[in-house]
Amino acid sequence: MPRLFKLLVAASIAVSSFTTAARALDTVNVRFSWKLKGEYGFFYLGKEKGLYQKNGIDVVLGEGAGAQAALGGLVRDNEDVVIVPAIFAISAIEKGMPVKLAAIYQERAPMAFISWPDKQVTTPAQLEGRSVAVSVGDPATTYLDVFCALNKISCDKINKVQLDPQLRFAQFIQKRVDLISVYTNVDLPLVEERTGKKFAVLDLPKFGLGVPGLAVVASNKGITEKADLLRRFLAATAEAIELTRSEPAMAAAALKKAWSAAPSDELIKAQIVATSETMASGQGKPVGWIKDKTISDALSLLSATEHLESAKPLADFYTNDLLKK
Repeated sequence: MPRLFKLLVAASIAVSSFTTAARALDTVNVRFSWKLKGEYGFFYLGKEKGLYQKNGIDVVLGEGAGAQAALGGLVRDNEDVVIVPAIFAISAIEKGMPVKLAAIYQERAPMAFISWPDKQVTTPAQLEGRSVAVSVGDPATTYLDVFCALNKISCDKINKVQLDPQLRFAQFIQKRVDLISVYTNVDLPLVEERTGKKFAVLDLPKFGLGVPGLAVVASNKGITEKADLLRRFLAATAEAIELTRSEPAMAAAALKKAWSAAPSDELIKAQIVATSETMASGQGKPVGWIKDKTISDALSLLSATEHLESAKPLADFYTNDLLKK
Protein backbone atom coordinates (compact mmCIF):
# COMPACT_ATOMS: atom_id res chain seq x y z
CA MET A 1 0.00 0.00 0.00
CA PRO A 2 2.68 2.59 0.86
CA ARG A 3 4.35 1.98 -2.50
CA LEU A 4 1.02 2.24 -4.34
CA PHE A 5 0.21 5.42 -2.43
CA LYS A 6 3.56 6.94 -3.43
CA LEU A 7 2.94 6.04 -7.08
CA LEU A 8 -0.48 7.65 -6.98
CA VAL A 9 0.93 10.79 -5.40
CA ALA A 10 3.70 10.96 -8.00
CA ALA A 11 1.17 10.53 -10.80
CA SER A 12 -1.03 13.22 -9.29
CA ILE A 13 1.92 15.63 -9.08
CA ALA A 14 2.86 14.91 -12.70
CA VAL A 15 -0.69 15.57 -13.92
CA SER A 16 -0.86 18.72 -11.81
CA SER A 17 2.48 19.95 -13.20
CA PHE A 18 1.35 19.27 -16.76
CA THR A 19 -1.94 21.12 -16.18
CA THR A 20 -0.12 24.05 -14.60
CA ALA A 21 2.34 24.22 -17.52
CA ALA A 22 -0.55 24.17 -19.98
CA ARG A 23 -2.28 26.94 -18.09
CA ALA A 24 0.93 28.95 -18.10
CA LEU A 25 0.71 29.42 -21.85
CA ASP A 26 -0.57 32.86 -22.84
CA THR A 27 -3.13 32.85 -25.64
CA VAL A 28 -2.49 35.02 -28.70
CA ASN A 29 -5.46 35.34 -31.06
CA VAL A 30 -4.30 35.93 -34.63
CA ARG A 31 -6.65 36.90 -37.45
CA PHE A 32 -5.62 36.79 -41.10
CA SER A 33 -7.03 39.24 -43.58
CA TRP A 34 -8.20 36.45 -45.86
CA LYS A 35 -8.85 32.75 -46.28
CA LEU A 36 -6.06 30.21 -45.95
CA LYS A 37 -3.27 30.32 -48.51
CA GLY A 38 0.37 29.33 -48.70
CA GLU A 39 1.38 32.84 -47.62
CA TYR A 40 0.38 31.89 -44.05
CA GLY A 41 2.24 28.57 -43.99
CA PHE A 42 4.99 29.63 -41.61
CA PHE A 43 2.48 30.31 -38.81
CA TYR A 44 1.20 26.75 -39.00
CA LEU A 45 4.68 25.25 -39.12
CA GLY A 46 5.66 27.33 -36.08
CA LYS A 47 2.60 26.09 -34.21
CA GLU A 48 3.13 22.44 -35.16
CA LYS A 49 6.81 22.49 -34.23
CA GLY A 50 6.16 24.09 -30.85
CA LEU A 51 7.95 27.37 -31.56
CA TYR A 52 5.13 29.41 -30.06
CA GLN A 53 4.73 27.04 -27.14
CA LYS A 54 8.46 27.33 -26.47
CA ASN A 55 7.87 31.06 -26.10
CA GLY A 56 5.01 30.50 -23.67
CA ILE A 57 2.27 31.03 -26.24
CA ASP A 58 -0.84 29.17 -27.30
CA VAL A 59 -1.41 30.70 -30.73
CA VAL A 60 -4.93 30.62 -32.16
CA LEU A 61 -5.00 31.19 -35.93
CA GLY A 62 -8.15 32.29 -37.73
CA GLU A 63 -9.18 33.04 -41.31
CA GLY A 64 -10.47 36.48 -42.22
CA ALA A 65 -12.87 38.31 -44.51
CA GLY A 66 -10.82 41.32 -45.56
CA ALA A 67 -8.29 43.71 -44.06
CA GLN A 68 -10.88 46.20 -42.82
CA ALA A 69 -12.83 43.53 -40.95
CA ALA A 70 -9.63 42.20 -39.38
CA LEU A 71 -8.51 45.66 -38.28
CA GLY A 72 -11.96 46.36 -36.86
CA GLY A 73 -11.79 43.19 -34.79
CA LEU A 74 -8.38 44.24 -33.51
CA VAL A 75 -9.68 47.59 -32.28
CA ARG A 76 -12.61 45.82 -30.56
CA ASP A 77 -10.12 43.56 -28.70
CA ASN A 78 -11.39 40.45 -30.49
CA GLU A 79 -7.85 39.76 -31.70
CA ASP A 80 -4.36 40.33 -30.31
CA VAL A 81 -2.74 40.75 -33.72
CA VAL A 82 -3.92 40.76 -37.31
CA ILE A 83 -1.99 39.79 -40.43
CA VAL A 84 -2.84 42.20 -43.25
CA PRO A 85 -1.16 43.99 -46.16
CA ALA A 86 0.68 46.92 -44.57
CA ILE A 87 -0.73 49.47 -47.01
CA PHE A 88 -4.26 48.95 -45.61
CA ALA A 89 -3.04 49.40 -42.04
CA ILE A 90 -1.17 52.58 -42.98
CA SER A 91 -4.30 53.98 -44.59
CA ALA A 92 -6.38 53.11 -41.51
CA ILE A 93 -3.84 54.67 -39.12
CA GLU A 94 -3.77 57.85 -41.18
CA LYS A 95 -7.54 58.04 -40.73
CA GLY A 96 -7.18 57.74 -36.96
CA MET A 97 -7.44 54.01 -36.19
CA PRO A 98 -5.53 53.35 -32.91
CA VAL A 99 -3.24 50.58 -34.20
CA LYS A 100 0.41 50.25 -35.21
CA LEU A 101 2.48 48.09 -37.51
CA ALA A 102 4.65 45.77 -35.39
CA ALA A 103 6.44 44.00 -38.27
CA ILE A 104 6.49 44.17 -42.06
CA TYR A 105 7.61 40.97 -43.76
CA GLN A 106 7.21 42.15 -47.34
CA GLU A 107 8.61 45.62 -47.98
CA ARG A 108 7.22 45.32 -51.50
CA ALA A 109 4.17 43.18 -52.10
CA PRO A 110 4.86 40.74 -54.97
CA MET A 111 2.33 42.11 -57.45
CA ALA A 112 2.38 41.66 -61.21
CA PHE A 113 0.31 41.84 -64.35
CA ILE A 114 0.15 38.61 -66.31
CA SER A 115 -0.60 38.20 -70.01
CA TRP A 116 -0.84 35.42 -72.57
CA PRO A 117 2.41 34.50 -74.31
CA ASP A 118 1.05 35.47 -77.74
CA LYS A 119 0.35 39.02 -76.48
CA GLN A 120 2.96 39.17 -73.77
CA VAL A 121 3.60 42.28 -71.69
CA THR A 122 6.83 42.19 -69.71
CA THR A 123 7.81 45.89 -69.74
CA PRO A 124 5.75 48.97 -68.77
CA ALA A 125 5.84 50.42 -72.31
CA GLN A 126 4.04 47.31 -73.64
CA LEU A 127 0.99 48.19 -71.51
CA GLU A 128 0.05 50.92 -73.96
CA GLY A 129 -2.66 49.72 -76.30
CA ARG A 130 -3.60 46.76 -74.09
CA SER A 131 -6.65 46.14 -71.88
CA VAL A 132 -6.29 45.68 -68.12
CA ALA A 133 -8.94 44.35 -65.74
CA VAL A 134 -9.56 46.93 -63.01
CA SER A 135 -11.36 46.16 -59.74
CA VAL A 136 -12.16 48.16 -56.61
CA GLY A 137 -9.69 47.40 -53.81
CA ASP A 138 -7.03 45.90 -56.07
CA PRO A 139 -3.73 47.61 -55.12
CA ALA A 140 -2.05 46.93 -58.47
CA THR A 141 -4.69 48.82 -60.45
CA THR A 142 -5.36 51.37 -57.69
CA TYR A 143 -1.81 52.63 -58.19
CA LEU A 144 -1.71 52.15 -61.96
CA ASP A 145 -1.45 55.91 -62.56
CA VAL A 146 1.53 56.05 -60.17
CA PHE A 147 3.15 53.14 -62.01
CA CYS A 148 2.63 54.89 -65.35
CA ALA A 149 4.21 58.09 -64.03
CA LEU A 150 7.19 56.21 -62.59
CA ASN A 151 7.83 54.57 -65.95
CA LYS A 152 6.96 57.57 -68.16
CA ILE A 153 4.17 55.87 -70.08
CA SER A 154 0.66 57.14 -70.85
CA CYS A 155 -2.08 55.56 -68.74
CA ASP A 156 -4.57 57.12 -71.18
CA LYS A 157 -3.36 54.62 -73.75
CA ILE A 158 -4.30 51.66 -71.51
CA ASN A 159 -7.84 50.34 -71.80
CA LYS A 160 -9.04 49.95 -68.20
CA VAL A 161 -11.93 47.48 -68.04
CA GLN A 162 -13.88 47.76 -64.78
CA LEU A 163 -14.82 44.27 -63.59
CA ASP A 164 -16.19 42.59 -60.49
CA PRO A 165 -13.26 40.86 -58.74
CA GLN A 166 -15.00 37.50 -59.16
CA LEU A 167 -15.10 37.91 -62.95
CA ARG A 168 -11.52 38.97 -63.58
CA PHE A 169 -10.05 35.50 -63.96
CA ALA A 170 -12.80 34.21 -66.25
CA GLN A 171 -12.56 37.28 -68.48
CA PHE A 172 -8.81 36.83 -68.74
CA ILE A 173 -9.05 33.12 -69.53
CA GLN A 174 -11.59 33.91 -72.24
CA LYS A 175 -9.12 36.52 -73.55
CA ARG A 176 -11.62 39.37 -73.18
CA VAL A 177 -8.95 41.36 -71.36
CA ASP A 178 -5.24 41.23 -72.07
CA LEU A 179 -3.97 41.47 -68.49
CA ILE A 180 -5.02 40.84 -64.92
CA SER A 181 -3.14 41.60 -61.73
CA VAL A 182 -1.93 38.78 -59.48
CA TYR A 183 0.16 38.23 -56.40
CA THR A 184 3.05 36.18 -57.73
CA ASN A 185 3.43 34.21 -54.51
CA VAL A 186 -0.22 33.11 -54.26
CA ASP A 187 -2.32 33.77 -57.38
CA LEU A 188 0.23 33.01 -60.08
CA PRO A 189 0.95 29.41 -58.99
CA LEU A 190 -2.82 28.86 -58.69
CA VAL A 191 -3.62 30.27 -62.15
CA GLU A 192 -0.80 28.29 -63.76
CA GLU A 193 -1.89 25.05 -62.09
CA ARG A 194 -5.53 25.53 -63.13
CA THR A 195 -4.71 26.34 -66.73
CA GLY A 196 -1.57 24.29 -67.25
CA LYS A 197 -0.09 27.40 -68.89
CA LYS A 198 2.87 29.66 -68.20
CA PHE A 199 2.08 33.35 -68.48
CA ALA A 200 4.20 36.39 -69.26
CA VAL A 201 4.84 38.45 -66.13
CA LEU A 202 5.22 42.20 -65.69
CA ASP A 203 6.80 42.43 -62.23
CA LEU A 204 5.54 45.70 -60.69
CA PRO A 205 8.09 46.05 -57.84
CA LYS A 206 10.89 45.49 -60.37
CA PHE A 207 9.66 48.59 -62.21
CA GLY A 208 9.34 50.75 -59.13
CA LEU A 209 5.94 50.12 -57.55
CA GLY A 210 6.64 49.51 -53.86
CA VAL A 211 3.43 48.71 -51.98
CA PRO A 212 4.24 47.27 -48.53
CA GLY A 213 2.71 43.84 -48.08
CA LEU A 214 2.40 41.13 -45.42
CA ALA A 215 2.54 42.69 -41.97
CA VAL A 216 1.68 42.20 -38.30
CA VAL A 217 -0.56 44.86 -36.74
CA ALA A 218 -1.38 45.33 -33.05
CA SER A 219 -3.61 47.82 -31.28
CA ASN A 220 -2.06 50.71 -29.38
CA LYS A 221 -3.75 49.35 -26.26
CA GLY A 222 -2.28 45.90 -26.83
CA ILE A 223 1.20 47.31 -27.40
CA THR A 224 0.98 49.13 -24.07
CA GLU A 225 -0.57 46.32 -22.04
CA LYS A 226 0.87 43.19 -23.68
CA ALA A 227 4.31 44.24 -24.89
CA ASP A 228 6.10 41.16 -23.52
CA LEU A 229 3.53 38.78 -24.99
CA LEU A 230 3.69 40.45 -28.40
CA ARG A 231 7.48 40.42 -28.28
CA ARG A 232 7.46 36.66 -27.66
CA PHE A 233 4.95 36.16 -30.48
CA LEU A 234 7.12 38.03 -32.97
CA ALA A 235 10.25 36.16 -31.86
CA ALA A 236 8.51 32.82 -32.39
CA THR A 237 7.18 33.97 -35.77
CA ALA A 238 10.68 34.96 -36.87
CA GLU A 239 11.86 31.45 -36.02
CA ALA A 240 8.95 29.99 -37.95
CA ILE A 241 9.79 32.09 -41.01
CA GLU A 242 13.39 30.88 -41.02
CA LEU A 243 12.39 27.24 -40.50
CA THR A 244 9.93 27.51 -43.38
CA ARG A 245 12.69 28.75 -45.70
CA SER A 246 14.55 25.46 -45.19
CA GLU A 247 11.53 23.16 -44.80
CA PRO A 248 8.80 24.29 -47.24
CA ALA A 249 7.34 20.80 -47.64
CA MET A 250 7.01 20.50 -43.86
CA ALA A 251 5.26 23.88 -43.75
CA ALA A 252 2.91 22.80 -46.54
CA ALA A 253 1.98 19.65 -44.63
CA ALA A 254 1.33 21.63 -41.44
CA LEU A 255 -0.88 24.13 -43.27
CA LYS A 256 -2.79 21.43 -45.11
CA LYS A 257 -3.91 19.87 -41.82
CA ALA A 258 -5.82 23.06 -41.00
CA TRP A 259 -7.11 23.68 -44.54
CA SER A 260 -10.43 22.08 -45.44
CA ALA A 261 -10.74 21.41 -49.19
CA ALA A 262 -7.05 22.24 -49.54
CA PRO A 263 -5.48 22.40 -53.02
CA SER A 264 -2.69 20.07 -54.09
CA ASP A 265 0.45 19.61 -52.02
CA GLU A 266 2.48 20.93 -54.95
CA LEU A 267 0.48 24.17 -55.12
CA ILE A 268 0.67 24.82 -51.38
CA LYS A 269 4.42 24.23 -51.43
CA ALA A 270 4.84 26.49 -54.48
CA GLN A 271 2.99 29.30 -52.70
CA ILE A 272 5.10 28.82 -49.56
CA VAL A 273 8.40 28.82 -51.48
CA ALA A 274 7.38 31.92 -53.45
CA THR A 275 6.32 33.69 -50.25
CA SER A 276 9.66 32.95 -48.57
CA GLU A 277 11.43 34.51 -51.54
CA THR A 278 9.49 37.76 -51.05
CA MET A 279 10.39 38.19 -47.39
CA ALA A 280 13.56 40.01 -46.38
CA SER A 281 15.92 38.09 -44.10
CA GLY A 282 16.56 41.11 -41.89
CA GLN A 283 20.05 42.14 -43.10
CA GLY A 284 21.43 42.63 -39.61
CA LYS A 285 18.04 43.56 -38.15
CA PRO A 286 15.31 41.26 -36.80
CA VAL A 287 12.94 39.79 -39.40
CA GLY A 288 10.08 42.25 -39.89
CA TRP A 289 12.10 45.38 -39.02
CA ILE A 290 10.36 48.50 -40.32
CA LYS A 291 12.14 51.39 -42.03
CA ASP A 292 11.00 55.01 -42.02
CA LYS A 293 11.30 55.03 -45.81
CA THR A 294 8.87 52.12 -46.18
CA ILE A 295 6.22 54.13 -44.35
CA SER A 296 6.96 57.47 -46.01
CA ASP A 297 6.92 55.89 -49.48
CA ALA A 298 3.60 54.23 -48.68
CA LEU A 299 2.14 57.57 -47.56
CA SER A 300 3.27 59.11 -50.85
CA LEU A 301 1.42 56.34 -52.68
CA LEU A 302 -1.72 56.90 -50.63
CA SER A 303 -1.59 60.63 -51.28
CA ALA A 304 -1.92 59.89 -54.99
CA THR A 305 -5.29 58.20 -54.51
CA GLU A 306 -6.64 59.46 -51.17
CA HIS A 307 -7.00 62.80 -49.43
CA LEU A 308 -4.64 62.67 -46.43
CA GLU A 309 -6.13 64.96 -43.83
CA SER A 310 -3.04 65.44 -41.67
CA ALA A 311 0.67 64.80 -41.75
CA LYS A 312 1.08 62.38 -38.85
CA PRO A 313 4.62 61.69 -37.61
CA LEU A 314 6.02 58.39 -38.86
CA ALA A 315 6.22 57.13 -35.26
CA ASP A 316 2.41 57.03 -35.20
CA PHE A 317 2.40 54.30 -37.83
CA TYR A 318 4.80 51.70 -36.47
CA THR A 319 7.04 50.47 -33.70
CA ASN A 320 10.18 48.34 -33.83
CA ASP A 321 10.29 48.04 -30.03
CA LEU A 322 8.56 44.65 -30.06
CA LEU A 323 11.25 43.23 -32.35
CA LYS A 324 14.04 44.11 -29.95
CA LYS A 325 15.24 41.39 -27.60
